Amino acid sequence: LAFSEPAYLAVSATSRLLEGFRKWYYNAAGFNKLEGLMRDDTMYEDADVKEALKRIPENVYNDRMFRIKRALDLSLKHQILPKEQWTKYEEDVPYLGPYLKEVIREKKEREEWERKY
Repeated sequence: LAFSEPAYLAVSATSRLLEGFRKWYYNAAGFNKLEGLMRDDTMYEDADVKEALKRIPENVYNDRMFRIKRALDLSLKHQILPKEQWTKYEEDVPYLGPYLKEVIREKKEREEWERKY
């Protein structure tokens, strides 16, 4: 497919604008500044998330627990992290997402199997 140049530039400008908004919102949320948390650290731990947490590599789990414990400590002390320790938007990778998708897929598959048989 060939794109006309003005249409391509409009899409490119829109995606840059959207990315800029995402970065602004990420920083406005504040969890990266106050406690150094990542987005996946702030997920509500329902049964699916708890199962996904059991599946992540040990070092990823340990890093998560360190960030959460540090966040609790800082919160109790009413302190924030020094700016150089804030989690940057580009560093905040969704480490739990792939495992959570797998858990949900397996759950749906199991439910469908039980309905059929």
